Amino acid sequence: MKKRIIDIIFLIIGSLIFALSINLFVIPNELGEGGVTGLTIIFYYMFEWSPGLVNLILNSFLLVVGYRFLGKTTTVYTIITILFFSLFLHLTESWNVDSNEIIINAIFGGVFAGVGIGLIIRVGGTTAGTAILASITNKYLGWSISYGLLFFDLIVVMGSYFIIGVEKVMLTVLMLYIGTKVMEFIIEGLNPKKAATIITKNPDEIAEQVNLSIGRGVTVFSGHGYYTKDTKEILYIIISKQEVIKLKRIVKEKDQDAFVAIHDVRDVFGEGFMDISKT
Repeated sequence: MKKRIIDIIFLIIGSLIFALSINLFVIPNELGEGGVTGLTIIFYYMFEWSPGLVNLILNSFLLVVGYRFLGKTTTVYTIITILFFSLFLHLTESWNVDSNEIIINAIFGGVFAGVGIGLIIRVGGTTAGTAILASITNKYLGWSISYGLLFFDLIVVMGSYFIIGVEKVMLTVLMLYIGTKVMEFIIEGLNPKKAATIITKNPDEIAEQVNLSIGRGVTVFSGHGYYTKDTKEILYIIISKQEVIKLKRIVKEKDQDAFVAIHDVRDVFGEGFMDISKT
């Protein structure tokens, strides 16, 4: 119950920050946006329809159509987000920031949007609209949520060219890119993890030193070279970004001829990392 309450608080805060990005930075500078929010802004520019009301209607329709692609909790969280985001769009409609630098406004519009949407997605909610499409591509195609949103958002932004012009479209693309990077930072946190795959003639020595010096577990796979057919033991290790240098030193000391591949990992659950029951 405590976690649910905290999640809802984050959904409300995220909805408020996202609404502020629209009313403080986007609409006053006649910029665009992606997804359903972008459509509501276009309707506002063309007909002066209330963004809050239009957003509520469009997102409610899309949620009815696409709820089957979301889990039960995600659906409930998305409904909460739609209601509060639409409400905050209406309540903050008259708020303003005294700034005439359109590039600065575009940057902060992206930052606010990224923080707001990031908080919503981090606790398991969505902003509906293209977020539903992004969730579908994440589930079936393996796309990250942030880049799925960027892809679908850009489609809407390109359509706004006829309303806001090419210069504002370019600034909007910049704003969306900034928002995507900020969103990734909010979702993934301050401590991204790395995965290392090591093929070496001294696997026991490297594994033992990793256990002692870094305190990380090591998984050992059996493999062989395709050409030589020689049997090899392959080490697989998950470490923090700060531990990469230590790992390189260990490998260099134990086997300078080792083959090492290090790549980013998005989510790590289990002993020594995040408890999956708390996500």
